[in-house]
Amino acid sequence: MTAYVRTDHAPENSFHEVRRLIRSMDASLPVYDMRTLDEQVDRSLSIERLVASLSTVFGLLATLHAAMGLYGVMAYTVTRRTREIGIRMALGAGRSQVIWLVMHEILGLMVIVVLIGLPASWLLTKLIQSQLYGVAAHDPVTIAAAVLVIAAIAAFAGFAPGRRATRIHPMEALRWE
Repeated sequence: MTAYVRTDHAPENSFHEVRRLIRSMDASLPVYDMRTLDEQVDRSLSIERLVASLSTVFGLLATLHAAMGLYGVMAYTVTRRTREIGIRMALGAGRSQVIWLVMHEILGLMVIVVLIGLPASWLLTKLIQSQLYGVAAHDPVTIAAAVLVIAAIAAFAGFAPGRRATRIHPMEALRWE
């Protein structure tokens, strides 16, 4: 049997008094596992919190994996274009122009991802709306934060290989195989 007791005092301080009162009515009734309503809510939400924590960890791992993949693709693309970059630098292109050449490509990819991802996320949130707690399904702050994180990752993934390409001497880049 479960009973709920309301008190004006701190619930933890009332446990002893409740036990004494129940024993005075019937000494054979066992009174155990007393807890506050907050503790009960915490216990009932423990699985949901575990799932949320695991989802956060897997989301971060997926983001890291995507960032590494994007960086790898951009590094490979820049490596394949080393001769072109060397020719551009030999003809007078500055470091900022070479970096912009690489960043232009990554920004184009990012715009495509955002144009596809935003409508897709808008539609898919209807499927998981009942699972969201404390966040609206179409929360503009969360969506803006996600887009900014994706933009920052994409910018780094393009900037790092582009900057590395500008450090190669044009003559070495022309000899690149």
